[in-house]
Amino acid sequence: MLKRLLSSAVAFCVLTTSPVWAETWTDILEKAKGQTVYFHAWGGDENINDYIQWAINRVDSLYDVEVQHVKNVAPNAVNQILSEKTAGNDDDGAVDLLWLNGENFANMKSNGLLYGAFTQLLPNYALVDTENKPTTLFDFTTPVDNLEAPWGMAQLVFLHDSAEIAEAPTSAAELLNFAQNNPGRFTYPAPPAFHGTTFVKQILLELTEPSDALYKPVELADFDAITEPLWSYLDELHPLMWREGKVFTDGAPQMKQLLNDGEILISLSFNPFEASNSIANGELPNSVRTHIHDSGTIANTHFVGIPYNAGSPEGAMVFANFLMSPEAQARKANTDIWGDPTVLAMSKLTATDRARFADLPKGVATLSNEALANVLLEPHASWVEALEKAWLERYSQ
Repeated sequence: MLKRLLSSAVAFCVLTTSPVWAETWTDILEKAKGQTVYFHAWGGDENINDYIQWAINRVDSLYDVEVQHVKNVAPNAVNQILSEKTAGNDDDGAVDLLWLNGENFANMKSNGLLYGAFTQLLPNYALVDTENKPTTLFDFTTPVDNLEAPWGMAQLVFLHDSAEIAEAPTSAAELLNFAQNNPGRFTYPAPPAFHGTTFVKQILLELTEPSDALYKPVELADFDAITEPLWSYLDELHPLMWREGKVFTDGAPQMKQLLNDGEILISLSFNPFEASNSIANGELPNSVRTHIHDSGTIANTHFVGIPYNAGSPEGAMVFANFLMSPEAQARKANTDIWGDPTVLAMSKLTATDRARFADLPKGVATLSNEALANVLLEPHASWVEALEKAWLERYSQ
């Protein structure tokens, strides 16, 4: 099924930017010296900000490349690049590297806003697990085609208080049954908040018969027919939720606070290490544990991309390459620092580098790699806006 869906995704995505590189990695390193790279990345989490600053310091020390962290969300950065293209600024854009998600990557790819294929030139890209982690090759079903570099994995997980819940619900149907038996003890963020939209997509995937339609552009599908089970489910769930579904949270941080306060018993995250991190930081009680649904949960890879008009593209490649290094990936996977799953294949690493990961602390609420192996691919990027619009029309206060 997975191969069939990936093949379908390829058929509906057209490569818009061709490889442009002739330089060697040595040439790129030499050109990068002294460059300043403006890295636009979300700045809403201090642990992530600290990690990025550590990486910035390491790249400055190792390669004489200065990186400035511009705390900006991807849609704003993409709009800025698009404005520069409209104004004819094709050589010295304000963004050299940005942290992308699938929707924004698809937008940049279709509008010719990416620099070109480059990851095949980065030495550390050879260590990425492209064989067993297909989401490193597809971003929301859009083929990556070496146009962005993977630097972390993510998967939807549910957090529950095991002191209150003997058996966590492991399907959409069981979650509804939980809400019926425990009114007011579950909620989710309102779309277009990322976690809210992800939850809606998760329920849609669970309630939809296996179909290629979700992995093709939404305009090719019978949207109303495909989503009818979703809306029926949410119509039944919402009155059973926190504050009777009349009020939604604004994001994952508020969800976590409600779980910590005991107002809700089940929350969600897009980081499998979230519960362990939060327990270690005193943000959640020791009784919180992680679970996923039996059919799998939505997973994806997050990437960094270089705009077509980057002023320091070589420096951007050096920074992207470092972010994929075993040193950087192991530090990022450390639950005491960030707790973001690696994109690397352990089989491709040296014994010394494998030891970096083997020695990482294991949080009490972290699922095993085997437990997290059951994943669902994101629907086609075009479904995001359509689902958010339909949700807001039905449920926005």
